[in-house]
Amino acid sequence: MDERRPHTGRRRNEHVRQAILDAALRLLASAQGEHIGVAAIAQEAGVGKQTIYRWWPSKGAVLLEALTWRAREAVPVPDTGSLRADLRAAIAATFSGAQHSSTAPALRTLAREAAADPHLAELMREFTAARRDSLRGVLARGQERGELAADRDLDLMVDQIYGVFWYRFLLGHAPLTEETAERLTDSLIPPAGHTTTPPATHC
Repeated sequence: MDERRPHTGRRRNEHVRQAILDAALRLLASAQGEHIGVAAIAQEAGVGKQTIYRWWPSKGAVLLEALTWRAREAVPVPDTGSLRADLRAAIAATFSGAQHSSTAPALRTLAREAAADPHLAELMREFTAARRDSLRGVLARGQERGELAADRDLDLMVDQIYGVFWYRFLLGHAPLTEETAERLTDSLIPPAGHTTTPPATHC
C-alpha cells in the first residue's frame, strides 16, 4: 500500500511540511556521519521527492528550516526584566538546544557542507544572523534599562558568546554546560557587587 501523504500543490500543507522537517532531523540523528539525501528524507517523511523540491531548493534548505523551527522552540527569547537572568537563560538554552540528539548532527552537517556549497553557506549565514539578532535583542533591552553601559559594543558581546559556542561545539575540546553559560555570563556582566582585582605590579 502506498502510504504517501497527499500534497496540496504548490501551497505547502503544514502537516506535510512538519513531517518532512521531523524526518530530516530524525535521519541525521541516526546517520552517524553518513550522507543523507533528499530521497532518504522523502522516504522517511512518506512523500515524493518532487514534493520536497517543490518547496525547498536543496537538502540544505530543508535542514536549515528544520533547525530554525527547532531553535525557536528550544531557545525562547527571555524578557524577565533582568539582563543577567535573561542572558544566562538565553546562553544556557542555546548550548542545550544545539546539543539535542536531533539538532547537533544537523548543525555539524550544515557547517561541513556549507564550506563547499555557496548557496548553503548563504543560508547558513541567514540562520546564524537570525540567532545573533535574537541574542542582541536581549542585550539591547538591558542597555535600554540602564543595566549595560551605553558604550558597550553589543555586536562584540554577541561575537564572544557565539565564538565560545561554535568553537566548543565544532571542536569539542570543552563542554557546553549550564556552568559554562554561568561563567560566560559573569565574564560579560559581572554579578552585582563584584569587583575585578587589578593585576599586581612590580617596581
